[in-house]
Amino acid sequence: MEHSSPPGHLYLVGIGPGDPELITYKAGRFLNQTRVWAVPQAKADGQSRALSIAANQLETKDKTILELCFPMKKVFLGETVTSQLSEAWRASAEEVISYLDRGEDVAFPTLGDPSLYSTAFYLLPMILERRPETQVTVIPGITAMAACAAGINAPLALGNDVLAVVPAAFDDDRLRDTLISLDAVVLMKVHRKMDQLVELLTELELVDQAVLFERFGLPDQRVYPDIREALGKELHYFSTMLIRKKQVQV
Repeated sequence: MEHSSPPGHLYLVGIGPGDPELITYKAGRFLNQTRVWAVPQAKADGQSRALSIAANQLETKDKTILELCFPMKKVFLGETVTSQLSEAWRASAEEVISYLDRGEDVAFPTLGDPSLYSTAFYLLPMILERRPETQVTVIPGITAMAACAAGINAPLALGNDVLAVVPAAFDDDRLRDTLISLDAVVLMKVHRKMDQLVELLTELELVDQAVLFERFGLPDQRVYPDIREALGKELHYFSTMLIRKKQVQV
C-alpha cells in the first residue's frame, strides 16, 4: 500500500499498577510526545483504567483518544479464541492502523508492563498482520507484583528462590504442583477463586505465607495479611496474591 507520508510509529507503554507516581519518566515522556493515544477498555461504554491513571499525571486536553474495546474473556494460548474476541481485536487494530497510515504516531498505554498479561500483545499481532512494516517500541512498566512486594517491604524472590507467576484463572493441577515445588509464587486474577485458593493453601500449610492485595496502588486499595478475611467478599479484578515459603535467616 502506498503511503503519502511515512507511516506512524506504535508505542506500547507500560504505566504501572495504578499509582500515577509509578509512571516511569520514560513512559511519561513518550506519552507526552505522542498526540494519539489508543486506550483499552473492557466494555464499549466503559471507562479505561489506563487512561484514568495516565490522565492523573499527564495532560490529555490536546490528545486524540481512541477507545478500544477488549472484552474481559479468558484467553488460552494455543487454542482458537472466540469470534467475539477476534473481531474486537481486529476492529481495534483497524482503528489504530487508520492513524498509523496517516503518519500519526500512536501510544497504547497499558497497566503494569506490556509484556506481562497485557492486551498490548493481543493488539500488536493484528496490526503487524496488516502492516508488517510498522515500527514498534515497547516501554516497560512497573508490575503490580513489584508494587505489592514493595508495599509490605518484602522481596519477591531472594537468594536461590525460584519464582513463578501464575494466573489463578485456570482449573487444573498445575497450580497445586507449582505451590508444592517452588519457593515463591505470584497468583494473579484471583478475584473469583478465593474459596478454592484458601482451601488449597490451608491444605498445603501455606495459608499463613500468603498476602492478598486488592486494587493495590489505587486510592481504595486493600491488603489482607490474613487471606481468610477475604472469603465471601466480592473482590476486584485487580487482585494479586504473593506467597513466599522461605524467610530470611540472619
